[in-house]
Amino acid sequence: MEVFDAVRTALAVRQFQDKPVPEPIVHQIVEAGHLTASSMNGQPWHFIVVENKETLSQLAPLARTGPYIAQAPLAIVVGMEYSPFAISDASRAIQSMILTAWAQGIGSNWVGFDNLKQINPLLGIPDEIEILAVLPFGYPAQAIGKGRKKRKPLHEVAHRERWDQPFA
Repeated sequence: MEVFDAVRTALAVRQFQDKPVPEPIVHQIVEAGHLTASSMNGQPWHFIVVENKETLSQLAPLARTGPYIAQAPLAIVVGMEYSPFAISDASRAIQSMILTAWAQGIGSNWVGFDNLKQINPLLGIPDEIEILAVLPFGYPAQAIGKGRKKRKPLHEVAHRERWDQPFA
């Protein structure tokens, strides 16, 4: 899948098939996050790959917006070392992982944001590492309409040269 097609068609997936994600794809997803550019090459991220069903079930209630983590065959917990750019850098890595997975037919969704400290003890993560998100991954349970997104018209959000000059 071309990059723009992945961006154009990726949708949030919250229901997954009971089917494991093959290890080469798991590795590719993690590597996509690892290869993402970061400010001053700081690479403030840490990725904890979770495939154990019991651990996934324990993670689910710790991230208020993600009870469906328990049904995913895989989740990646994204932590970050403090830096002024950590949220931006780790967010870029998250998007790289989501799009890489989508290109392989694997769905995901960003779960949580801030206040996920309760995850640290569960996974043995040091206190100085802040958890930004939990990303459940898996094959979508249902066929989803690729590319059908509700977005504001481009002319409402994109400008050329100045605020009051429409881009398109």
